[in-house]
Amino acid sequence: MALRAAAPVFGLAKRATATAVPSVSLVRNYSAPVGNAIPAAKKKYVPSRGTYPQGFKVGGVVVGVKPNNTTKPDLAMIVSDVPCAAAAVFTKNRFQAAPVTFSRELLRKAAAADKPTVRSVLINSGCANAVTGKGGLEDAAAMARAADACTGTPAGSGTVVMSTGVIGQRLPIQKILDGVPKVYAGLGSSHDSWLQTAKAICTTDTFPKLLSRTFSLPSAPGVEYRIAGMTKGAGMIHPNMATLLGVVATDAPLDQAALPSLLKHSIDRSFNSITIDGDTSTNDTVALLANGLAGGPAVPNDPASPDYQAFQTVLTDFAAELAQLVVRDGEGATKFVTIRVTEAASAASARRIASTIARSPLVKTALYGKDANWGRILCATGYSLISEPGEADAATASIAPEQTNVSFLPTDGSAELKLLVNGEPEAVDEARAAEILELEDLEILVRLGTGSEEATYWTCDFSHEYVTINGDYRT
Repeated sequence: MALRAAAPVFGLAKRATATAVPSVSLVRNYSAPVGNAIPAAKKKYVPSRGTYPQGFKVGGVVVGVKPNNTTKPDLAMIVSDVPCAAAAVFTKNRFQAAPVTFSRELLRKAAAADKPTVRSVLINSGCANAVTGKGGLEDAAAMARAADACTGTPAGSGTVVMSTGVIGQRLPIQKILDGVPKVYAGLGSSHDSWLQTAKAICTTDTFPKLLSRTFSLPSAPGVEYRIAGMTKGAGMIHPNMATLLGVVATDAPLDQAALPSLLKHSIDRSFNSITIDGDTSTNDTVALLANGLAGGPAVPNDPASPDYQAFQTVLTDFAAELAQLVVRDGEGATKFVTIRVTEAASAASARRIASTIARSPLVKTALYGKDANWGRILCATGYSLISEPGEADAATASIAPEQTNVSFLPTDGSAELKLLVNGEPEAVDEARAAEILELEDLEILVRLGTGSEEATYWTCDFSHEYVTINGDYRT
């Protein structure tokens, strides 16, 4: 089923339909903007209106998790009128933050109960509550209990907890606990409430990342379902997953047992297909909540079901748009880059090659410098499948230099610029290459000629400002 934007007010660039953006518009504030202002170049990604799922209320307030924060909302809450079917995907970093540990166990129990139990999500920014020992786990549990008390849910059973910010520091837990009733009292369902909530989960982000859409399902063509989501992230972004948090809410009726597989499929093709700097964080969580209040037959836990397949498409496309917003806000970034690897021997090799190119510092710095140094792309392709000592060399069957092709695909609709054809370098028109690299959006296409599989990654360039931002992160 087609995913329909609710009153679209900006466009995520697509390969065939993107519009060229003059380089002069790429100026952004690299440090925290004065007064929480959104840089001019990023305002186009912030929706001015939306259509949000029935039965969800949201809000964000200032509690001062960071002592010097007195203006930016830093405690967010999402609450459903009724218990939701829920699932989440978490970081694979071995040092997993306390809210990750707490929320994973909460959702494990919900899945075992095989019925909707989750009423809310509570998120703080400013402190990750990661590598904080037993005390950190106690703080995560205390946050959940405070939220459950507001919603009238049995203590410790109804709230997914998330945190983001500096690693290795304890939460100012009393500030947060005092703020929970405050944020709950101010919950609303308006666009402004959703936007305020999206702002409250941001850290080094320069703009809030919020989307909403409407869709239909085959079994209930007359019912308008709604889906909304927010995410945060700008640095320490790389699967699995990335320094990001995300919440997706829908009023569609979903079988609790179907959610984990639906979510994992979509995450692999969205949040697990982005990279900014190659670092995977301790706190990454993307949760999906479905309260079913729009009515209609429940989407079954059956991949052969037309409703299951339709919702899978909706969720995957929606998650990909959210994930791309994270890349567009990469710390210090000036370009949004799609890496597409095709004609690969296997999906795994295509994905690994795309990932390697996407996180190569040499590729990313060349893109920042607007240098068509395609040799760096070939270099990253060539080492991407090198095996560890004692392992079979995966590159032998997957990469054939004499069959490899590399091109730039301009996002303004103009002709492909071929850089390498069947292993032979082209006489590159440097002036044309410079024009392409002036655009904010770029696609790099690598055809391997060894099979029929493909993979796509989204990344950004590396600038001087990335170092500045992360050199000053705690100060």
